[in-house]
Amino acid sequence: MTQIGSIISSISGYMYSYILIALLIAAGLYFSLRTKFVQLRLFRESIRIITEPKKDRDSISSFQALMVSTASRVGTGNIVGVTGAILAGGPGAVFWMWLIAMLGGATAFVESTLAQIYKKRGADGFYGGPAYYIKQALRSPALGGVFAVFLILTYMGGFNALASFNLADFAKAYVPSENATLIIGVVVAVLSAIVIFGGGKRISRATQVIVPIMAIGYIAVALIVMALNISALPGVIGSIFAQAFSFTSAAGDLFGATIMNGIKRGLYSNEAGIGSAPNAAASADVSHPVKQGLVQMLSVFIDTLLICSATAFMVLCSGVDPAPYIDEAGNTMNGAYIQDALGANFGAFGGIFITAALAIFAYTTLVGNYFYAEMNISYIYKNALGNKPFMFCYRLIAVIVIFVGAQFSASLAWDTADVLMGCMALINVPVCVILGNTAFKALRDYTDKKRQGRPLEFKAADIGLDKTECWQ
Repeated sequence: MTQIGSIISSISGYMYSYILIALLIAAGLYFSLRTKFVQLRLFRESIRIITEPKKDRDSISSFQALMVSTASRVGTGNIVGVTGAILAGGPGAVFWMWLIAMLGGATAFVESTLAQIYKKRGADGFYGGPAYYIKQALRSPALGGVFAVFLILTYMGGFNALASFNLADFAKAYVPSENATLIIGVVVAVLSAIVIFGGGKRISRATQVIVPIMAIGYIAVALIVMALNISALPGVIGSIFAQAFSFTSAAGDLFGATIMNGIKRGLYSNEAGIGSAPNAAASADVSHPVKQGLVQMLSVFIDTLLICSATAFMVLCSGVDPAPYIDEAGNTMNGAYIQDALGANFGAFGGIFITAALAIFAYTTLVGNYFYAEMNISYIYKNALGNKPFMFCYRLIAVIVIFVGAQFSASLAWDTADVLMGCMALINVPVCVILGNTAFKALRDYTDKKRQGRPLEFKAADIGLDKTECWQ
Protein backbone atom coordinates (compact mmCIF):
# COMPACT_ATOMS: atom_id res chain seq x y z
CA MET A 1 0.00 0.00 0.00
CA THR A 2 2.92 2.33 0.73
CA GLN A 3 4.36 1.72 -2.74
CA ILE A 4 0.97 2.27 -4.40
CA GLY A 5 0.49 5.45 -2.35
CA SER A 6 3.89 6.75 -3.49
CA ILE A 7 3.05 6.16 -7.17
CA ILE A 8 -0.35 7.88 -6.83
CA SER A 9 1.27 10.82 -5.00
CA SER A 10 3.83 11.26 -7.81
CA ILE A 11 1.11 11.23 -10.46
CA SER A 12 -0.89 13.79 -8.47
CA GLY A 13 2.11 16.10 -8.08
CA TYR A 14 2.91 16.03 -11.81
CA MET A 15 -0.72 16.43 -12.85
CA TYR A 16 -1.32 19.52 -10.69
CA SER A 17 2.13 21.10 -11.13
CA TYR A 18 2.30 21.02 -14.91
CA ILE A 19 -1.06 20.27 -16.54
CA LEU A 20 -4.23 21.13 -14.65
CA ILE A 21 -3.22 24.57 -13.38
CA ALA A 22 -2.64 25.83 -16.92
CA LEU A 23 -5.71 24.03 -18.30
CA LEU A 24 -8.17 25.29 -15.67
CA ILE A 25 -7.00 28.90 -15.70
CA ALA A 26 -6.85 29.04 -19.52
CA ALA A 27 -10.31 27.48 -19.89
CA GLY A 28 -11.80 29.72 -17.19
CA LEU A 29 -10.39 32.84 -18.87
CA TYR A 30 -11.62 31.69 -22.29
CA PHE A 31 -15.15 30.97 -21.07
CA SER A 32 -15.24 34.21 -19.07
CA LEU A 33 -14.25 36.29 -22.11
CA ARG A 34 -16.58 34.48 -24.53
CA THR A 35 -19.56 34.86 -22.15
CA LYS A 36 -18.61 38.46 -21.27
CA PHE A 37 -18.05 37.35 -17.67
CA VAL A 38 -21.45 35.76 -17.25
CA GLN A 39 -20.52 34.89 -13.65
CA LEU A 40 -20.62 38.60 -12.77
CA ARG A 41 -22.99 39.96 -15.40
CA LEU A 42 -25.91 37.61 -14.63
CA PHE A 43 -25.23 36.93 -10.96
CA ARG A 44 -28.53 38.55 -9.84
CA GLU A 45 -30.40 36.58 -12.50
CA SER A 46 -28.98 33.30 -11.12
CA ILE A 47 -30.42 34.12 -7.69
CA ARG A 48 -33.83 34.92 -9.21
CA ILE A 49 -33.98 31.63 -11.09
CA ILE A 50 -33.67 29.40 -8.02
CA THR A 51 -36.98 30.77 -6.71
CA GLU A 52 -38.89 29.57 -9.78
CA PRO A 53 -41.29 26.69 -9.07
CA LYS A 54 -40.89 23.37 -10.87
CA LYS A 55 -43.26 22.51 -13.69
CA ASP A 56 -44.86 19.48 -12.07
CA ARG A 57 -44.83 17.64 -8.77
CA ASP A 58 -42.67 14.73 -9.92
CA SER A 59 -39.87 16.76 -11.53
CA ILE A 60 -36.72 18.16 -9.90
CA SER A 61 -36.69 21.94 -9.54
CA SER A 62 -33.77 24.33 -10.12
CA PHE A 63 -33.45 24.75 -6.37
CA GLN A 64 -33.35 20.99 -5.76
CA ALA A 65 -30.71 20.54 -8.49
CA LEU A 66 -28.71 23.37 -6.90
CA MET A 67 -28.90 21.65 -3.50
CA VAL A 68 -27.78 18.29 -4.91
CA SER A 69 -24.74 19.86 -6.59
CA THR A 70 -24.01 22.01 -3.53
CA ALA A 71 -24.31 18.91 -1.32
CA SER A 72 -21.52 17.29 -3.34
CA ARG A 73 -19.43 20.46 -3.57
CA VAL A 74 -19.80 21.53 0.06
CA GLY A 75 -18.11 18.73 1.94
CA THR A 76 -15.05 17.80 3.93
CA GLY A 77 -12.84 19.67 1.45
CA ASN A 78 -14.40 22.93 2.63
CA ILE A 79 -13.08 22.27 6.13
CA VAL A 80 -10.13 19.87 5.98
CA GLY A 81 -9.06 20.74 2.43
CA VAL A 82 -8.98 24.50 3.01
CA THR A 83 -7.14 24.08 6.30
CA GLY A 84 -4.59 21.80 4.62
CA ALA A 85 -4.08 24.27 1.78
CA ILE A 86 -3.33 27.06 4.27
CA LEU A 87 -0.91 24.87 6.24
CA ALA A 88 0.92 23.70 3.09
CA GLY A 89 0.80 26.90 1.07
CA GLY A 90 0.22 29.71 3.56
CA PRO A 91 -2.61 32.28 3.60
CA GLY A 92 -1.92 33.10 -0.06
CA ALA A 93 -3.50 29.76 -1.06
CA VAL A 94 -6.87 31.33 -0.23
CA PHE A 95 -6.41 33.91 -3.01
CA TRP A 96 -5.83 31.15 -5.57
CA MET A 97 -8.94 29.34 -4.35
CA TRP A 98 -10.90 32.56 -4.91
CA LEU A 99 -9.40 33.01 -8.38
CA ILE A 100 -10.17 29.46 -9.49
CA ALA A 101 -13.74 29.93 -8.23
CA MET A 102 -14.24 33.21 -10.11
CA LEU A 103 -12.95 31.73 -13.34
CA GLY A 104 -14.61 28.40 -12.56
CA GLY A 105 -18.00 30.09 -12.45
CA ALA A 106 -17.87 30.54 -16.22
CA THR A 107 -16.67 26.94 -16.71
CA ALA A 108 -19.52 25.66 -14.53
CA PHE A 109 -21.97 27.71 -16.60
CA VAL A 110 -20.79 26.18 -19.89
CA GLU A 111 -20.69 22.53 -18.75
CA SER A 112 -24.09 22.71 -17.03
CA THR A 113 -25.76 24.49 -19.97
CA LEU A 114 -24.43 21.78 -22.29
CA ALA A 115 -25.78 19.09 -19.94
CA GLN A 116 -29.25 20.67 -20.11
CA ILE A 117 -29.19 20.98 -23.90
CA TYR A 118 -28.22 17.34 -24.41
CA LYS A 119 -30.15 15.80 -21.49
CA LYS A 120 -32.23 12.65 -21.89
CA ARG A 121 -35.73 11.78 -20.70
CA GLY A 122 -36.18 8.64 -18.60
CA ALA A 123 -39.04 6.94 -16.81
CA ASP A 124 -38.00 8.61 -13.54
CA GLY A 125 -37.30 12.11 -14.93
CA PHE A 126 -34.43 13.77 -16.80
CA TYR A 127 -30.81 12.67 -16.71
CA GLY A 128 -27.56 13.56 -18.45
CA GLY A 129 -24.08 14.99 -18.00
CA PRO A 130 -20.72 15.05 -19.79
CA ALA A 131 -20.87 11.40 -20.85
CA TYR A 132 -24.11 12.15 -22.68
CA TYR A 133 -23.04 15.38 -24.39
CA ILE A 134 -19.76 13.74 -25.40
CA LYS A 135 -21.71 10.90 -27.00
CA GLN A 136 -24.37 13.02 -28.68
CA ALA A 137 -22.51 16.18 -29.70
CA LEU A 138 -19.04 14.73 -30.36
CA ARG A 139 -20.46 11.38 -31.53
CA SER A 140 -17.92 9.56 -29.37
CA PRO A 141 -19.72 7.01 -27.18
CA ALA A 142 -16.39 5.38 -26.28
CA LEU A 143 -14.96 8.61 -24.82
CA GLY A 144 -18.26 9.18 -23.06
CA GLY A 145 -17.92 5.73 -21.54
CA VAL A 146 -14.37 6.45 -20.37
CA PHE A 147 -15.59 9.63 -18.68
CA ALA A 148 -18.49 7.78 -17.04
CA VAL A 149 -16.09 5.17 -15.63
CA PHE A 150 -13.79 7.87 -14.21
CA LEU A 151 -16.76 9.68 -12.68
CA ILE A 152 -18.02 6.53 -10.96
CA LEU A 153 -14.51 5.72 -9.67
CA THR A 154 -14.07 9.33 -8.51
CA TYR A 155 -17.38 9.95 -6.80
CA MET A 156 -18.54 6.53 -5.62
CA GLY A 157 -14.93 5.55 -4.95
CA GLY A 158 -12.27 8.22 -4.34
CA PHE A 159 -14.41 11.11 -3.09
CA ASN A 160 -16.71 9.01 -0.92
CA ALA A 161 -13.78 7.12 0.58
CA LEU A 162 -12.13 10.47 1.34
CA ALA A 163 -15.25 11.99 2.90
CA SER A 164 -15.67 8.89 5.04
CA PHE A 165 -12.01 9.00 6.10
CA ASN A 166 -12.18 12.68 7.04
CA LEU A 167 -15.30 12.11 9.10
CA ALA A 168 -13.78 9.13 10.92
CA ASP A 169 -10.54 11.05 11.53
CA PHE A 170 -12.45 13.87 13.26
CA ALA A 171 -15.05 11.83 15.09
CA LYS A 172 -12.84 9.05 16.50
CA ALA A 173 -11.77 11.33 19.37
CA TYR A 174 -15.37 11.18 20.61
CA VAL A 175 -15.74 7.38 20.34
CA PRO A 176 -14.21 5.66 23.41
CA SER A 177 -13.10 2.46 21.69
CA GLU A 178 -9.98 0.98 20.10
CA ASN A 179 -12.19 0.16 17.11
CA ALA A 180 -13.47 3.74 16.71
CA THR A 181 -12.97 3.90 12.94
CA LEU A 182 -14.78 0.58 12.46
CA ILE A 183 -17.73 1.79 14.52
CA ILE A 184 -17.87 5.15 12.74
CA GLY A 185 -17.58 3.42 9.36
CA VAL A 186 -20.56 1.19 10.13
CA VAL A 187 -22.73 4.08 11.42
CA VAL A 188 -21.98 6.34 8.44
CA ALA A 189 -22.49 3.51 5.96
CA VAL A 190 -25.89 2.64 7.44
CA LEU A 191 -27.07 6.27 7.51
CA SER A 192 -25.92 6.75 3.92
CA ALA A 193 -27.67 3.55 2.84
CA ILE A 194 -31.01 4.90 4.08
CA VAL A 195 -30.86 7.70 1.49
CA ILE A 196 -28.86 5.95 -1.24
CA PHE A 197 -31.29 3.01 -1.50
CA GLY A 198 -34.10 5.53 -1.96
CA GLY A 199 -32.70 6.73 -5.30
CA GLY A 200 -32.33 10.18 -6.88
CA LYS A 201 -35.59 11.78 -5.72
CA ARG A 202 -34.98 10.90 -2.07
CA ILE A 203 -31.46 12.34 -2.37
CA SER A 204 -32.81 15.61 -3.79
CA ARG A 205 -35.44 15.88 -1.04
CA ALA A 206 -32.90 15.20 1.71
CA THR A 207 -30.32 17.69 0.43
CA GLN A 208 -32.83 20.53 -0.07
CA VAL A 209 -33.48 20.45 3.69
CA ILE A 210 -30.01 19.72 5.09
CA VAL A 211 -27.75 21.84 2.85
CA PRO A 212 -29.24 25.33 3.49
CA ILE A 213 -29.32 24.75 7.26
CA MET A 214 -25.72 23.53 7.44
CA ALA A 215 -24.38 26.29 5.19
CA ILE A 216 -26.12 29.12 7.08
CA GLY A 217 -25.05 27.73 10.47
CA TYR A 218 -21.43 27.32 9.41
CA ILE A 219 -21.18 30.83 7.96
CA ALA A 220 -22.81 32.26 11.11
CA VAL A 221 -20.12 30.73 13.34
CA ALA A 222 -17.40 32.03 11.01
CA LEU A 223 -18.86 35.56 11.28
CA ILE A 224 -18.84 35.26 15.08
CA VAL A 225 -15.14 34.25 15.02
CA MET A 226 -14.36 37.20 12.74
CA ALA A 227 -16.30 39.57 15.03
CA LEU A 228 -14.45 38.30 18.11
CA ASN A 229 -11.14 38.88 16.32
CA ILE A 230 -12.07 41.97 14.31
CA SER A 231 -8.75 43.68 15.01
CA ALA A 232 -6.91 40.82 13.29
CA LEU A 233 -9.10 40.87 10.17
CA PRO A 234 -7.24 43.59 8.18
CA GLY A 235 -3.94 41.78 8.75
CA VAL A 236 -5.45 38.46 7.65
CA ILE A 237 -6.83 39.94 4.43
CA GLY A 238 -3.48 41.64 3.78
CA SER A 239 -1.57 38.38 4.27
CA ILE A 240 -3.85 36.54 1.82
CA PHE A 241 -3.03 38.97 -0.98
CA ALA A 242 0.62 39.60 -0.03
CA GLN A 243 1.55 35.93 0.24
CA ALA A 244 -0.35 34.98 -2.90
CA PHE A 245 2.44 36.64 -4.89
CA SER A 246 5.39 36.15 -2.55
CA PHE A 247 8.42 35.02 -4.56
CA THR A 248 10.87 35.54 -1.73
CA SER A 249 10.05 32.69 0.65
CA ALA A 250 12.21 29.59 0.26
CA ALA A 251 13.49 30.72 -3.14
CA GLY A 252 10.03 30.58 -4.62
CA ASP A 253 9.20 27.07 -3.37
CA LEU A 254 6.46 28.40 -1.08
CA PHE A 255 5.03 30.41 -3.98
CA GLY A 256 4.67 27.22 -6.00
CA ALA A 257 3.13 25.41 -3.04
CA THR A 258 0.72 28.30 -2.53
CA ILE A 259 -0.57 28.15 -6.10
CA MET A 260 -0.68 24.36 -6.31
CA ASN A 261 -2.44 23.85 -2.99
CA GLY A 262 -4.85 26.72 -3.56
CA ILE A 263 -5.87 25.49 -6.99
CA LYS A 264 -5.89 21.79 -6.05
CA ARG A 265 -8.07 22.32 -3.00
CA GLY A 266 -10.15 24.94 -4.80
CA LEU A 267 -10.84 22.50 -7.63
CA TYR A 268 -11.60 19.68 -5.21
CA SER A 269 -14.02 21.93 -3.35
CA ASN A 270 -15.93 23.74 -6.13
CA GLU A 271 -15.55 21.01 -8.82
CA ALA A 272 -15.92 23.50 -11.70
CA GLY A 273 -14.78 21.83 -14.91
CA ILE A 274 -14.63 18.32 -13.48
CA GLY A 275 -17.97 17.39 -15.02
CA SER A 276 -19.83 16.44 -11.85
CA ALA A 277 -22.41 19.21 -11.38
CA PRO A 278 -23.72 18.85 -14.97
CA ASN A 279 -25.24 15.54 -13.85
CA ALA A 280 -27.39 17.42 -11.33
CA ALA A 281 -28.03 20.23 -13.82
CA ALA A 282 -29.40 17.80 -16.41
CA SER A 283 -31.97 16.44 -13.93
CA ALA A 284 -33.77 19.79 -13.50
CA ASP A 285 -36.96 20.57 -15.38
CA VAL A 286 -36.54 24.14 -16.68
CA SER A 287 -37.82 26.19 -19.61
CA HIS A 288 -34.35 27.16 -20.89
CA PRO A 289 -30.97 25.35 -20.57
CA VAL A 290 -29.20 28.58 -19.58
CA LYS A 291 -31.19 28.68 -16.36
CA GLN A 292 -29.35 25.64 -15.01
CA GLY A 293 -26.04 27.01 -16.26
CA LEU A 294 -26.63 30.11 -14.13
CA VAL A 295 -27.83 28.08 -11.13
CA GLN A 296 -24.75 25.82 -11.14
CA MET A 297 -22.53 28.88 -11.55
CA LEU A 298 -24.07 30.14 -8.30
CA SER A 299 -23.23 26.85 -6.60
CA VAL A 300 -19.50 27.45 -7.23
CA PHE A 301 -19.74 30.81 -5.46
CA ILE A 302 -21.66 29.32 -2.51
CA ASP A 303 -19.01 26.66 -2.13
CA THR A 304 -15.80 28.67 -2.42
CA LEU A 305 -16.55 32.34 -1.82
CA LEU A 306 -18.81 31.58 1.15
CA ILE A 307 -18.05 28.20 2.75
CA CYS A 308 -14.31 27.92 1.95
CA SER A 309 -13.78 31.56 2.89
CA ALA A 310 -15.61 30.93 6.17
CA THR A 311 -13.12 28.18 7.05
CA ALA A 312 -10.14 30.29 5.98
CA PHE A 313 -11.14 33.28 8.10
CA MET A 314 -11.99 31.06 11.08
CA VAL A 315 -8.48 29.61 11.24
CA LEU A 316 -6.55 32.72 10.17
CA CYS A 317 -8.38 35.10 12.53
CA SER A 318 -8.02 32.74 15.50
CA GLY A 319 -4.38 33.67 16.03
CA VAL A 320 -3.35 30.01 16.40
CA ASP A 321 0.19 29.50 15.03
CA PRO A 322 0.07 26.96 12.14
CA ALA A 323 3.74 25.90 12.51
CA PRO A 324 3.16 23.18 15.17
CA TYR A 325 0.67 21.49 12.84
CA ILE A 326 3.28 20.69 10.17
CA ASP A 327 5.71 17.87 10.99
CA GLU A 328 9.32 17.49 9.80
CA ALA A 329 8.23 15.45 6.80
CA GLY A 330 5.87 18.22 5.69
CA ASN A 331 2.69 16.35 6.65
CA THR A 332 -0.12 18.60 7.85
CA MET A 333 -2.45 18.00 10.80
CA ASN A 334 -5.50 19.65 9.27
CA GLY A 335 -8.11 18.45 11.74
CA ALA A 336 -6.10 19.37 14.83
CA TYR A 337 -5.39 22.86 13.45
CA ILE A 338 -9.00 23.84 12.81
CA GLN A 339 -10.21 22.21 16.03
CA ASP A 340 -7.67 24.21 18.04
CA ALA A 341 -8.51 27.37 16.08
CA LEU A 342 -12.18 27.02 17.04
CA GLY A 343 -11.21 26.02 20.57
CA ALA A 344 -9.27 29.26 20.99
CA ASN A 345 -12.55 31.15 20.59
CA PHE A 346 -15.19 28.74 21.91
CA GLY A 347 -13.34 26.33 24.20
CA ALA A 348 -14.56 22.73 24.14
CA PHE A 349 -17.62 23.75 22.10
CA GLY A 350 -15.32 24.67 19.19
CA GLY A 351 -14.09 21.11 18.74
CA ILE A 352 -17.59 19.68 19.07
CA PHE A 353 -19.02 22.19 16.56
CA ILE A 354 -16.40 21.60 13.87
CA THR A 355 -16.77 17.83 14.24
CA ALA A 356 -20.55 18.11 13.94
CA ALA A 357 -20.22 20.44 10.92
CA LEU A 358 -17.80 18.06 9.22
CA ALA A 359 -20.11 15.13 9.95
CA ILE A 360 -23.05 16.89 8.25
CA PHE A 361 -20.89 18.10 5.35
CA ALA A 362 -19.49 14.60 4.87
CA TYR A 363 -22.94 13.00 4.97
CA THR A 364 -24.43 15.29 2.32
CA THR A 365 -21.30 14.79 0.21
CA LEU A 366 -21.65 11.02 0.41
CA VAL A 367 -25.25 11.00 -0.83
CA GLY A 368 -24.68 13.80 -3.38
CA ASN A 369 -21.68 11.99 -4.83
CA TYR A 370 -23.68 8.80 -5.17
CA PHE A 371 -26.35 10.71 -7.15
CA TYR A 372 -23.69 11.52 -9.77
CA ALA A 373 -22.44 7.94 -9.88
CA GLU A 374 -25.96 6.60 -10.39
CA MET A 375 -26.48 9.00 -13.31
CA ASN A 376 -23.45 7.53 -15.06
CA ILE A 377 -24.03 3.84 -14.42
CA SER A 378 -27.07 4.32 -16.68
CA TYR A 379 -24.72 5.37 -19.47
CA ILE A 380 -22.62 2.22 -19.20
CA TYR A 381 -25.59 -0.10 -18.62
CA LYS A 382 -28.68 1.42 -20.26
CA ASN A 383 -31.29 -0.53 -18.29
CA ALA A 384 -29.50 -0.27 -14.94
CA LEU A 385 -32.16 1.73 -13.10
CA GLY A 386 -34.88 -0.71 -14.12
CA ASN A 387 -32.89 -3.76 -13.02
CA LYS A 388 -33.64 -3.97 -9.28
CA PRO A 389 -31.19 -6.78 -8.39
CA PHE A 390 -28.38 -4.97 -10.23
CA MET A 391 -29.14 -1.63 -8.55
CA PHE A 392 -29.32 -3.32 -5.14
CA CYS A 393 -25.81 -4.72 -5.64
CA TYR A 394 -24.53 -1.42 -7.07
CA ARG A 395 -25.89 0.56 -4.11
CA LEU A 396 -24.53 -2.03 -1.69
CA ILE A 397 -21.04 -1.59 -3.19
CA ALA A 398 -21.40 2.19 -2.73
CA VAL A 399 -22.21 1.65 0.96
CA ILE A 400 -19.27 -0.76 1.39
CA VAL A 401 -16.89 1.84 -0.13
CA ILE A 402 -18.09 4.34 2.47
CA PHE A 403 -17.28 1.86 5.24
CA VAL A 404 -13.85 0.97 3.81
CA GLY A 405 -12.93 4.64 3.26
CA ALA A 406 -13.12 5.26 7.01
CA GLN A 407 -10.15 2.90 7.41
CA PHE A 408 -7.90 4.66 4.82
CA SER A 409 -4.69 6.60 5.52
CA ALA A 410 -4.75 10.39 4.98
CA SER A 411 -2.24 10.59 2.12
CA LEU A 412 -3.75 7.68 0.16
CA ALA A 413 -7.28 9.07 0.54
CA TRP A 414 -6.37 12.59 -0.65
CA ASP A 415 -4.02 11.59 -3.49
CA THR A 416 -6.42 8.98 -4.91
CA ALA A 417 -9.26 11.52 -4.99
CA ASP A 418 -7.00 14.17 -6.57
CA VAL A 419 -5.79 11.91 -9.39
CA LEU A 420 -9.25 10.59 -10.27
CA MET A 421 -10.68 14.12 -10.20
CA GLY A 422 -7.83 15.32 -12.44
CA CYS A 423 -8.57 12.61 -15.02
CA MET A 424 -12.19 13.79 -15.22
CA ALA A 425 -11.10 17.39 -15.77
CA LEU A 426 -8.60 16.37 -18.47
CA ILE A 427 -11.50 14.89 -20.47
CA ASN A 428 -14.30 17.34 -19.67
CA VAL A 429 -12.56 20.71 -20.01
CA PRO A 430 -11.25 20.18 -23.59
CA VAL A 431 -14.70 18.82 -24.56
CA CYS A 432 -16.35 21.96 -23.16
CA VAL A 433 -13.95 24.13 -25.17
CA ILE A 434 -14.86 22.22 -28.35
CA LEU A 435 -18.61 22.42 -27.66
CA GLY A 436 -18.54 25.83 -26.01
CA ASN A 437 -20.03 27.66 -28.99
CA THR A 438 -23.32 25.82 -28.42
CA ALA A 439 -23.49 27.15 -24.86
CA PHE A 440 -22.55 30.66 -26.02
CA LYS A 441 -25.38 30.62 -28.58
CA ALA A 442 -27.83 29.46 -25.91
CA LEU A 443 -26.71 32.31 -23.63
CA ARG A 444 -27.19 34.84 -26.44
CA ASP A 445 -30.66 33.39 -27.11
CA TYR A 446 -31.57 33.74 -23.42
CA THR A 447 -30.32 37.31 -23.00
CA ASP A 448 -31.93 38.43 -26.30
CA LYS A 449 -35.32 37.03 -25.27
CA LYS A 450 -35.04 38.54 -21.80
CA ARG A 451 -34.13 41.95 -23.22
CA GLN A 452 -37.03 41.81 -25.70
CA GLY A 453 -39.50 40.73 -23.02
CA ARG A 454 -40.21 37.43 -24.77
CA PRO A 455 -40.95 34.16 -22.92
CA LEU A 456 -37.73 32.53 -21.68
CA GLU A 457 -38.42 29.28 -23.48
CA PHE A 458 -35.99 27.31 -25.62
CA LYS A 459 -36.16 25.22 -28.76
CA ALA A 460 -33.08 23.51 -30.23
CA ALA A 461 -33.80 25.15 -33.59
CA ASP A 462 -33.37 28.58 -31.96
CA ILE A 463 -29.59 28.04 -32.02
CA GLY A 464 -29.40 25.83 -35.10
CA LEU A 465 -29.49 22.42 -33.41
CA ASP A 466 -31.59 19.58 -34.76
CA LYS A 467 -30.54 16.56 -32.70
CA THR A 468 -31.58 16.97 -29.10
CA GLU A 469 -34.09 14.74 -27.36
CA CYS A 470 -35.79 17.23 -25.06
CA TRP A 471 -35.82 20.58 -26.88
CA GLN A 472 -37.59 19.91 -30.18
